[in-house]
Amino acid sequence: MDAGLSITVLCLIGVVVLGVLALIASAIRVVTEYQRLVVFRLGRCIGSRGPGIVFLIPVVDRAVKVDLREQVREVPHQTSITKDNAPISIDFLWYNKVLDPTESVLQVGNFDAAAQGMATTTLRAVIGSMMLDDVLSEREHINNMLRTRLDEVTERWGVKVTNVEIREIIPPREVQDAMNRQMSAERIRRAVVTESTGAREAAINVADGDKQSAILRAEGEKQSAILRAEGERQALLLRAEGFADALARINATAQTVDQRTMTLQYFETLKSMGAGASTKYIFPLEFTNFLENFAGGK
Repeated sequence: MDAGLSITVLCLIGVVVLGVLALIASAIRVVTEYQRLVVFRLGRCIGSRGPGIVFLIPVVDRAVKVDLREQVREVPHQTSITKDNAPISIDFLWYNKVLDPTESVLQVGNFDAAAQGMATTTLRAVIGSMMLDDVLSEREHINNMLRTRLDEVTERWGVKVTNVEIREIIPPREVQDAMNRQMSAERIRRAVVTESTGAREAAINVADGDKQSAILRAEGEKQSAILRAEGERQALLLRAEGFADALARINATAQTVDQRTMTLQYFETLKSMGAGASTKYIFPLEFTNFLENFAGGK
């Protein structure tokens, strides 16, 4: 009996020890840097605790863990009606971050479901206030409007909406077809403009080449004409100098010729004239003087 009682007592002591250890383990929480514990003591919120080691009173305290990191949520494709009654499908991502852990627990029961419904209704309200062309062209404006309106709602929950990014906008089929035709026409227009620009530049280059070629030809002809004129001038100068030298020599020689020699030259000339068929002769007045001088010298 004593042995059985001892075993029973030891078992009870072991159970008590394990229970105490379990209570101690549940009373000690390690909170990481990006988390906080919102502590409720007997149902009353006593604030947030962490990071580090947090001690809780077993059975009395209850803790709710809150993540402070920035979270991303996806809103799947939602069909919205624009101001001009065009159905359009949009999906987007939005980012939020808990700024007040206590308010995020006390003010909303299921933040994920509330945020999803709020994002959907806000998207439809924003798209419904815009024309289709504005929705397709002003994506950044839509992002800012969504972020502002979502932040106005989540602010009372202690949550900050940091960013909103529209991922895809799918317009109606007829609008897509019109956009495709417009893009095709724009590509054709750009191709025509590029081709005409290339042809214009090519024509300019050809004309510039012809201009440069004509300038070079004219310059060459000019230089050639200058060289020819210079050569002719040099030739004329040389001929003139030759004539001048010949005349100077003739003049110098004539200074040494006496009257008799000149008279004899006249006679030779008359002799040549007499050999011709002419019957009429004209003698210059100076010829008689030559004869008188020649006769007198004789």
